[in-house]
Formats: sequence, C-alpha cells, structure tokens
Amino acid sequence: MSNAPALARSFLFVPANRPDRFAKALASGADAVIIDLEDAVSPAEKTAARGQLADGFAQLNPADRARLVVRMNALGTPFHDDDLSLLQQLAGQGLSGVMVPKAETVDGLRRVAAAIGPACALLPLIESVAGLDAADALARASQVQRLAFGNLDFQADLGLACAPDEAELMPVRLAVVLAARRASLPPPVDGVTPGTQDMAQLQRDAARAQRGGFGGKLCIHPAQVAGVNAAFSPSAAQLEWAQRVLAAFDAAAGGVFSLDGRMVDAPVVRLAQRTLAQSR
Repeated sequence: MSNAPALARSFLFVPANRPDRFAKALASGADAVIIDLEDAVSPAEKTAARGQLADGFAQLNPADRARLVVRMNALGTPFHDDDLSLLQQLAGQGLSGVMVPKAETVDGLRRVAAAIGPACALLPLIESVAGLDAADALARASQVQRLAFGNLDFQADLGLACAPDEAELMPVRLAVVLAARRASLPPPVDGVTPGTQDMAQLQRDAARAQRGGFGGKLCIHPAQVAGVNAAFSPSAAQLEWAQRVLAAFDAAAGGVFSLDGRMVDAPVVRLAQRTLAQSR
C-alpha cells in the first residue's frame, strides 16, 4: 500500500474526463492528485469518463500512479458498481487509493475494499451527520488510511449557512480529528476552500485546519497548492527548535530537561519528532 495519501499535505482534484490535465495536476506541486468521477463529472458523462480515466492512467509511470487517488461515486448511486469494476482494474495497475464519498457505513467500505484488494487504500469522506456518527467505525475499518472532511456537503446535509470562517463547523472538525486519533490514523484531510482565487481566505482556512489537528487539505485549483503545502510544512524556525529539542533530549539521556528556560518532557519531545517528520 502506498504511503502517499497518508503523508500528503495537498490533494488536488482533477476531473476524470479531462485526462489532458492529469500530468499537469501531478506536476503542480500537489503531494497527491484526486481524479474525480463524482461531482466533477455530469451524469451523462460518467461512462465516457471511466474510459478516459482508464486510458489516461495507462499513460502514467508507476511513481505517478502511486500518487493518484480516485474519488468514486457514492454507494446507492447508479454509477457505483461500474466505478467499482474500473477501480478493481486500476488497483491492480498501481492506483494508490480510493476516496469514498458520503461514507456512512462500514459495510459500504468493506464492499469497496473487497473489490480493490489490500494494496489500495481507502479514504472515507465524511460529508453528513450519518457519516459523523459513524466516524469511529469508519476510521477503524480495514484498509482505511486516512479520513477526509467534506465541509460543503456537510453544510448542505444540515442546512447550515456558515460564515466564511466556518466557525459553526469547529465541533465537527474536532470530532473528525478525534476519530482519526482514536484509530491511530494520520491527521485527517480538511475540506475545500471554494474561492479559487482568494488566497487570503485559503491561508486562513489552511492555518485553521493545521491548528485544529488536520494534516492536509483538499484543493480544487492548482493555485491553491502552494499555500496549502506551506501551511502544513514546518517553518525554518520550527525545524531549528525541533532539532535543538531532540539534541538536548539525547544529551539528557531521555530524562526531563530545560531548554530556553522551559521544562521539556515527553509530550514536547513527541511534538519535536512530529515536526521533523513533517519536513520529510
């Protein structure tokens, strides 16, 4: 199973019926690319999009395939079964993962997992109250590598009219982060910023997600990728601090010590270790 989805900061969506954009998305600086069979493709174009995805995927090298995730159509839609057939084929050719939208039941995830096999990861997208209620079970399901939060669909499910800062969704985001932590998964992936040219809002959203325990963010435009990567990457000062903490920890032979006038114990050491891991 590829580690790319588990470690990615930025996930860039590209429509499945635009294979001409696959290579551009992979070259955008995004850590992972999500080829979208769901919202980005109209019902009338679903069948053609599967063929275009299969053809475009065949043109990619193994390293690029390992950075690709496909967002399929949800369970209960007339497109789900045909998507599963295609995903089974792509999983055998090196597809990294499958994003499952409207994820609400473990049985639904098991159905996808059985089709794609153990070498391909699952990324359940929590987009509804039912999905949030099942978040712990979804996070612990077989082959789940990471959770993601669909902020716009979640608002629609509840009939919310959130302000730009989406303060109304703070308890929901925390619940997703907690579910991931309880299942020992990597920090989850936050939802999209719909304004593709509003870089100030993107920076605010990405900083909020990073402070709130998320480890990455979904992007809908290449222009968003650099800002997201920066938000989820430690600064030079943070890296220097982490290196000093770990050096002092080694010198103290694992005991409690003081650095810059502050006591440093195990939780601080773990934070330093995570900071260095993020830089890699």
